Amino acid sequence: MKKLVIIGAGFAGLRLARKLNNKNFEIWLIDKNNYHQFQPLFYQVATSGLEPSSIAFPLRKAFQKQKNIHVRCTEVNEIYPDRKCIGTNIGEIAYDYLVIATGTNTNFFGNELVEKNALPMKSVSEALHLRNTILQNLENALIADEETKKALLNIVIVGGGPTGVEVSGALAEMKRNVLPKDYPELDFKAMNIYLVEAGAKTLGTMSEQASKKSEQYLKELGVNVLTSTQVTSYNGNEVIFSSGDTIKTKNLIWAAGVKGNLIKGLPENVVARGNRIKVNRFNEVENVANVFALGDIAYMVTEKYANGHPQVATVANEQADVLYKNLLNLQEQKPLVQFEYSDKGSMATVGRNLAVVDLPFIKFQGFLAWLFWMFLHLMLILGVKNKLLVFINWMWKYFTFDQSLRLIIKPYKK
Repeated sequence: MKKLVIIGAGFAGLRLARKLNNKNFEIWLIDKNNYHQFQPLFYQVATSGLEPSSIAFPLRKAFQKQKNIHVRCTEVNEIYPDRKCIGTNIGEIAYDYLVIATGTNTNFFGNELVEKNALPMKSVSEALHLRNTILQNLENALIADEETKKALLNIVIVGGGPTGVEVSGALAEMKRNVLPKDYPELDFKAMNIYLVEAGAKTLGTMSEQASKKSEQYLKELGVNVLTSTQVTSYNGNEVIFSSGDTIKTKNLIWAAGVKGNLIKGLPENVVARGNRIKVNRFNEVENVANVFALGDIAYMVTEKYANGHPQVATVANEQADVLYKNLLNLQEQKPLVQFEYSDKGSMATVGRNLAVVDLPFIKFQGFLAWLFWMFLHLMLILGVKNKLLVFINWMWKYFTFDQSLRLIIKPYKK
């Protein structure tokens, strides 16, 4: 029986492991967390819409009936392709086949000051920290002087992609419907929410229709949309833009870019732009035997995708499906199948009844798009209980215009 080691329990790693249920492989699934996290809804944890447990699913529960899968919670420090093993915090683990599905992390583009002071949102714990920070700053604003209060109330979101648009809309709805009831002593007319995008439009990878509509929706919700604007510095109290303009804020949310979670040990010549790993059409890492890369970390050039595939869940899932077939083909000494991405479209939600959807055959916005977005995300969440909890939370929020999850949960210190 061949030993398959999968690093990362995101969309790609989890899907591959589940599809190999009780097949003729000994599978070791390695992740630093003991749960799978549903990244598209991190922003709802950050804005008090959902609890972290609603979008996370225990790995061991996912594999209770799969006897050929071994889960280990640890960090991988290095890959040793020549010895066919990986070095982890719990020792070395050998493999016959290795799959790297480590995903991405926040890209600050080398700006150390921004990295030190901004709030990223690429994990459940970071989303929870963001929630704590915003709520604590509101508490602090109650007793602050006028100048400090301005910085505590202002929120700047950097990055006009789906994450930036979604978190901006959610915060604008909180400002409108929730926060004035929680903090009647504060004047929320003084609270400004800014969405900053370096490009010429929001949702730059979507259709012109979707971009224009998303910006319109954001402005209707009261968000200040600043396009063709770059952040050059942030010291924790003031944002400086390339134009020289500044905004006082203690809440800078960074959703402007991602880079691959690389692991030491691979040859330098297989690393592409954005710390992605170069792979061929079978997801094999170039010039490294028996090692594959899947999902956001994989950089595959095809005729249709000369700059690599978009770093979205559908690509990760489809690559996992093709690799599943190819691993079985390797065992049976059959020809491998090339990966070809079938683009099923993209979408983003801006707020209540407001979303944009681009499908290959139709584009639509508004209430119908919002229902479509909710249904699809609900179906993609792992676990019946999680689906139910998210649905109940969404319905409660829809009919009451409120969420009841505004808790400041601080890290334990002994």
